[in-house]
Amino acid sequence: MTSAHSSPRTFMSCVCSLTLMSAVFTSQQVVAHGYMDSPPSRAYSCQLGLNTNCGQAQYEPQTVGEAPKGFPALGPVDGKIPSGANAVFSALDAQAANRWHLTEINDRKTEFSWFFTAAHKTTKWEYFITKAGWNPNLPLARDTFELTPFCTVQGGGAVPIEGPAGGHGQIAQKHACVIPPDRTGQHVILGAWTIDDTGASFYDVVDVNIKVEATDPDGWTNVGVMVPTQTLLPGDSAKARAFMGSAESAKYSFSVGIDSVEEGQPANWAFKLAETVNAANEPVRAGVRNEEGGIEPTKGTNNFYAKAQSGVTSYQMQTTLVPDPMAYMHVHDVAAEYVLDKGVGNVGFTLMTNKNITVEATVYNEANKAVGYTRQAIDSTTAPLTVAVKSAPGAHALKLIASSENGRENFQELKTISLTGEGGSQNYDAVYPEGFKAYKAGTTVLQPKTGLVYECKPFPYSGYCAQYSPSATHYEPGTGSHWKDAWLEK
Repeated sequence: MTSAHSSPRTFMSCVCSLTLMSAVFTSQQVVAHGYMDSPPSRAYSCQLGLNTNCGQAQYEPQTVGEAPKGFPALGPVDGKIPSGANAVFSALDAQAANRWHLTEINDRKTEFSWFFTAAHKTTKWEYFITKAGWNPNLPLARDTFELTPFCTVQGGGAVPIEGPAGGHGQIAQKHACVIPPDRTGQHVILGAWTIDDTGASFYDVVDVNIKVEATDPDGWTNVGVMVPTQTLLPGDSAKARAFMGSAESAKYSFSVGIDSVEEGQPANWAFKLAETVNAANEPVRAGVRNEEGGIEPTKGTNNFYAKAQSGVTSYQMQTTLVPDPMAYMHVHDVAAEYVLDKGVGNVGFTLMTNKNITVEATVYNEANKAVGYTRQAIDSTTAPLTVAVKSAPGAHALKLIASSENGRENFQELKTISLTGEGGSQNYDAVYPEGFKAYKAGTTVLQPKTGLVYECKPFPYSGYCAQYSPSATHYEPGTGSHWKDAWLEK
């Protein structure tokens, strides 16, 4: 009986301790502390406008990432490392290959800098980096990182700024670190600032693109990276294009076709392509380093490697998408005539589609000048669209261009329409170019090509208004290459 009741009591004790610890850290987070400013942390990049849809982190980068010290044994839970497991900053936990701004790293000898809004006495700083072959589309977890820091800087219990504890300012001494030689391309660096006189550390993640070529002692040089993010469909293909400088090498380029929906999943086609590269038994490879130093394909991000004798200096990815033969966009309810009221009107119609597309609708006049434009997203439905126009009566064209988000579907339509009714403002002295020799400062003219009224500028520009010939239209109002030198739009 004793053992039957001891476990629940022990469990309740743990829950209470964790709840108390959570309450302690939550209460501490109302105080400002600090953040990595070079390279900029994910949160600080939000404040700089480099990242978007960041939630509260945009306004409080200094408060992000506070959690128990002692990573990896302690610290924020997996999946919530960027936010420090604080729900206020949970937007930072979103993880995708193209979600966050990447700071380029062009030298493996890199300095890390912090800015403090309340500088604490410090035990140390540690810097961890994602593993080779990590998947940037999975939430950040301990398995994502090398759990031995590639750089450690001791704090010695001192205040890290030139000033007292709790002060405000730049770190007194930047941290000189060296990025591991086998890392290149997209990675995340986790900086852990361990406080000396509390139980906390601050965890800041930095999104980087390491541009320096990776080299290995066995002669393999990292010459590119394959980050699979796009879902492919049967009939599509993925190609690893090898380059020798600016020239593509057909010998060392490899392509695979997609034969099934399952094979089109990003991790699966990347694995298939990497296997194809390695099966050729050429001095190029695709994959990640295993414990023995070999290069093995992985279902995720794969690096490209080449030996000097191949001459390959880089790889670039290319996917070819097959349009869906069942996709359609139909245009309905286009009227033969639309009526203008003093040069202003609306061109309305209906669009029908079975895809999620973004449509750009433009109305052009006889001179092929755009006189109306709208852009709208339509999600597999029938929807009305309206283009507001400002023009003169006459023949016009309605041009529609639409595409799906992944670029697989593209549609175009051109419809001929007529605008009738009344042109622009009727208060003008002449219809251009009638009587052009008499134009002077203050003369107003209606330009039939735009449906707008223009006024001749004062001296010394008014002389340009009277310059007209069919072969020299530089100063023609609204359309000439230098019309703004002579005219003002009314």
